[in-house]
Amino acid sequence: MKKGLVTLAFILIATISFAQSITGDWYGVLDVNGAHIHLVFHIASVADKYTTTWDSPDQGGKQLATTSTTVIGNQVTIDASAFNIKYTGTFVPDSNKIKGTFAQGAALLPLILSTNKNSAIATKPAARLQDPKDFPYKQEEVTFINPKAGDKLAGTLTMPANGKVSKVVVLITGSGPQNRNEELFNHRPFLVWSDWLTRHGIAVLRYDDRGIAKSTGDFATATTADFAEDAEAAVNYLNARADLKGAEIGLMGHSEGGIIAPMVASRNRVVKFVVLLAGPGVPSTQLLQKQSADQMRLLGAPEGAITQALASNEKIYKLIKDNQSLPTAQFKVKADTLLYQIARQFSSATLGNQTADDFVKTKSVSIVSPWFRYFMILNPHDYLKKVTCPLLAINGTLDKQVSSAENLAGIKASMEKVGNKHYAVVPLTGLNHLLQKATTGSLAEYGQIEETIDPIALKTVNDWIGELK
Repeated sequence: MKKGLVTLAFILIATISFAQSITGDWYGVLDVNGAHIHLVFHIASVADKYTTTWDSPDQGGKQLATTSTTVIGNQVTIDASAFNIKYTGTFVPDSNKIKGTFAQGAALLPLILSTNKNSAIATKPAARLQDPKDFPYKQEEVTFINPKAGDKLAGTLTMPANGKVSKVVVLITGSGPQNRNEELFNHRPFLVWSDWLTRHGIAVLRYDDRGIAKSTGDFATATTADFAEDAEAAVNYLNARADLKGAEIGLMGHSEGGIIAPMVASRNRVVKFVVLLAGPGVPSTQLLQKQSADQMRLLGAPEGAITQALASNEKIYKLIKDNQSLPTAQFKVKADTLLYQIARQFSSATLGNQTADDFVKTKSVSIVSPWFRYFMILNPHDYLKKVTCPLLAINGTLDKQVSSAENLAGIKASMEKVGNKHYAVVPLTGLNHLLQKATTGSLAEYGQIEETIDPIALKTVNDWIGELK
């Protein structure tokens, strides 16, 4: 999603003559239905070999790694297989710009890159209104270890100024590489959640995903199960702190974090309560099919195209389920074969004016990734049915990534199955996947909306945790 339940792959192709150096910083701005997303690519050359890192300032991404940068003739290709985006462009010598098209899934967006920083990013994005301006509580930079993976997770623990803690919450981010603030589109939801809860007497631990910001580890090869181990390491760290002895530890997960929290709570009884923010309650295949249909409708796709896309998705999901134990190389052969079959059924326009080869290369990266193969077999019910501690699930009725009605109903059914009497499912009218007050729920609105989290969501969660006995 994400932000939301989405992975990314990035390929940049530009036409540049041999005589001209492509090294340096390239700046560009994506216009997504009026929402501006800034990108920066840092290209370096050592012994005639190119390397690239890239930033997405509005989403909190800095110095993101790429797999390779290759220059052939007058073209350069930058490949970052942990992400799922493609940009094709042509270098224009007279203007020293790269003019091209940025593609993500079926969406095609123009993107011009320039070495002139001011032409793309004139100023640092302004702070959002809900970003805290003062911190009347304790803040501590902490690290803890996931002993199984050997990762060192870095985060911030906030506690009431008087040091009295009866409840402490671990925040778990959604899918995609996230820092401890879950920063995206110049919003910092976890900073806002942490500030709100701590001001109301609830301690909060938020941490950078493995391999992101100050945390070590490999994000690109990790699965939801790996992220659950990181979250459990956070629980065990808090449980071992002498100054938190006796405090009840809870988990609060957003989006994919909303399946990670039950995974941990189902096996670790140290967890005393769970909060799901737009968390899944139905199998991943059902979740993503609904997400795909909703997103395509928001983009104005005809129903025939939606039906065709969902049928293709179903074939891909079945292939993944039928070949769970197949080694990556062998599975990729099967996946590419199926993708070529699908590509032949689509028109050039449906493929985003890509060749079949380009379509397969782009899609194959995400389909073959460990995260996607694991996520597609997940069923939240398998874990929710084992959660016996108090649980709150909230979701916005305009959520177009994790649909409110279906997923809250799924969570409720799981709670009834286990006989958990201490749960609440709360739909919040007019809120989107980030729990902002929205108009359509489109991803393009996220950056345009000034509020980071609607006050009703903040109050609902705080009141529920505060009432726990």
